[in-house]
Amino acid sequence: MGMPLELNTMIVTKGREERLEENLFRLEKDGYRLYPIDVPLEVKKYIEGDTSGTGFIRKLEWSEKKTVIIYQLVSLYTPN
Repeated sequence: MGMPLELNTMIVTKGREERLEENLFRLEKDGYRLYPIDVPLEVKKYIEGDTSGTGFIRKLEWSEKKTVIIYQLVSLYTPN
């Protein structure tokens, strides 16, 4: 039996990110998603929206059909 898996090359927050520290955020997504780790990725609020910054995935965790990522925002292009 297979496991559904989605490969993501950008971080889309939909405004659901949670700030852990000054530039460290936690984001929970439904389903199992795979992101490149320690590679610069575009950060967007919505998939069709403008890029709001650049971030690096620092931790990725799968459990109970959810993906949790911890990402570090390294540059911000527009204010939130």
